[in-house]
This record gives sequence, structure tokens and C-alpha cells, in this order.
Amino acid sequence: MPLYHILYKRKKLRTNNKMEQEIEIDVMIADASHEVYVDTILDTIESAAKVRGTGIAKRTHEYVAQKMKEGKAVIALAGNEFAGFSYIESWGNKQYVTTSGLIVHPNFRGLGIAKRIKDMTFQLARMRWPKAKIFSLTSGAAVMKMNTELGYVPVTFSDLTDDEAFWRGCNGCVNHDILERTERKYCICTAMLFDPADPHRAQREREARNQTKKD
Repeated sequence: MPLYHILYKRKKLRTNNKMEQEIEIDVMIADASHEVYVDTILDTIESAAKVRGTGIAKRTHEYVAQKMKEGKAVIALAGNEFAGFSYIESWGNKQYVTTSGLIVHPNFRGLGIAKRIKDMTFQLARMRWPKAKIFSLTSGAAVMKMNTELGYVPVTFSDLTDDEAFWRGCNGCVNHDILERTERKYCICTAMLFDPADPHRAQREREARNQTKKD
């Protein structure tokens, strides 16, 4: 079993109810056996987007299930109950990678699960495509903070992949018209990029970690 498969398993977290019951959250690389959670994942993503009032690229059941079968997804489970999810995908002849669809079920928010999932998808992307640039399009402040801690920096949209297949994924977003009107120069989301070849990356990562400790 690869090390990253068990990196965050068997972590005990306290729930927010009055009894402070301890539960165990397993964060693991998803596979075909986890397809039973796909519809719950999609419903959770859609509900979160409605609550935030922000757009999100729509995914199909088949698309998410395929990511699981390819070992390109990370899922968090509390026993048999869905707790969180994200997946990775390569673009532009594997020169670029995204970690996408990060979601935590409302019942398990505030426990640090999002960061564990984000860390694992990042490590998975680095292991599978070590020379690829990893980028993120997000409107969420929490995701931006996690990206910064991992060494991402804000960039312009022109610094991202020009792979049309990636940009077609934005078609289902409610803010897609902004992206089209600006000819992909900007949108509601912030573009962030991790470049493994960036000579200043290590210094920025140290600064981000130090800032996190102060916070």
C-alpha cells in the first residue's frame, strides 16, 4: 500500500455537538468502490455553491466516478458516512495540474478536514506529475489561504493552461459570461499557481508557514 494512501487515516476529531463525541475520519485515495458516494458529493457541492451565492463548474456522475477509478480523487469518510472530497486532473499534455472540487459535508465542517484533503491532493499531484505546474481557480478565501501555505501564488489567467478542455469545464458556472466577456482575462475566481521550478518558492513557503503560526 503506498504511503500516501494512509497518510491521514485514523485521525480522531471531536464533533461539535454537546456530547463532544470522538469520531474517526479517514482521508484516502478514492477508487471504484467509492462510486456509491458520487451523487452525495455532487449534491453537497451544488448546495454549497447556492449557499455561498457563487458559481461552480458542474460535474457529472460519470466524470467524478472516472476520477475515482483512475486514482485521481481523494475522499474523506467517517465510517461509511461521506465527509469530504476533491480530485486532480492534468491538462496541456500533463504540463499543468488542477486540484478541484474540494468540498466538506456540513456535518463535518470546522474539523480541519478540508486542509487534510487539500494536502493529500497536492501530494498526489506532485507524485504523479512532479514537473507539472499546479493551479487553482477559486473564489473561496479558505482555499486561497491553503493554496498560499502550499506555495501557490496569485497569477493572471494567461499564466494558466490554454487547454480548451479545461476551460470548457467553466461552461456550467453561473459566472461563465464574465469569463467570456473578458476573453478569459479575469472572472470572479482568483487564479493561483504552484510552479515547482520557481526559485523563490521555498522562501515563500517558509514565510507562509511562519504567518500561519502567528495567526
